Amino acid sequence: MSLDANTGTAAKTGGFSLSAMLRSPLALPLAGLIVVSILMGLASDNFFSVNNIMNVLRQVSVVGILAVGMTFVILTGGIDLSVGAVMALIGTLSAGLMVNTGLSPAIALPAGLFIGLGIGIFNGALVAWGKMPAIIVTLATMGMARGLGLIYSGGYPVSGIPSWISWFGVGRIGVVPVPVVIMVVIYAIAWVLLQRTAFGRHVYALGGNELAARLSGVKTQRVKLAVYGISGVTAALAALILTGRLMSGQPNAGVGFELDAIAAVVLGGTAIAGGRGLILGTLIGAVLLGILNNGLNLMGINPYLQDVIKGFIILLAIYIGREWR
Repeated sequence: MSLDANTGTAAKTGGFSLSAMLRSPLALPLAGLIVVSILMGLASDNFFSVNNIMNVLRQVSVVGILAVGMTFVILTGGIDLSVGAVMALIGTLSAGLMVNTGLSPAIALPAGLFIGLGIGIFNGALVAWGKMPAIIVTLATMGMARGLGLIYSGGYPVSGIPSWISWFGVGRIGVVPVPVVIMVVIYAIAWVLLQRTAFGRHVYALGGNELAARLSGVKTQRVKLAVYGISGVTAALAALILTGRLMSGQPNAGVGFELDAIAAVVLGGTAIAGGRGLILGTLIGAVLLGILNNGLNLMGINPYLQDVIKGFIILLAIYIGREWR
């Protein structure tokens, strides 16, 4: 399978190719985003206001950042169910380091990033060298991270962190929320890694055919280690935003966020079996989820019914995407 087929990038033929564009993994997610946006706009007069659009983007920033790491993992054919619990653990530990030990935020916040990286590498090592199924490894890590966070905090939020940390969660640069800026920067870095580096090509090759990738010289175990490390780092960055938004470390935060991250990746056109997808598709998928949540709230739909509607839409998207290919 060629790299163009993996990434959905059409070969240049000297002119516009509609068929190539329609075969792109971005075609269906983008069409879905446009259709859902129009429907929500018709259902609510306030939907297309600048404030509401910025609010949607701010709301999706945490899941959107988690979905970046999830994209790397799923592209290799893996899965990471631990990201929500890891995010909560890092937020709780970082807040605890500042509040309980008096550690400077300049040390506590980077420490959170290293903790996330360490947990990701732990997952990756068990998957790559331990030959254990990713779903079992990360399910176990999810339980361990959640339990450690609750043990450390006694089950209560850790509050009293410096007030300026709220800038990461609710601050603005002009009219654009800071979490949105952080999310866009992370997606830009991820795009460069996947589309412009040898590492990115190795990620796609591993997901497409692990044996063929290994025989062609790809260090498959190192790639697996790296993608789970990236997932841990993005969980830590999401924790920074969530902690700034809540102004506390919440050990119970992030429940179900791993499922939202997976949904964003799948809605974005990434094949759940790996080897095919685009990071921009994940961004579209995350925004699509945010628009659904926001639009259904503006329409006054029962929250329990919202889960049913979103689940149905995700199933429909997966089915249509399979038939499309």
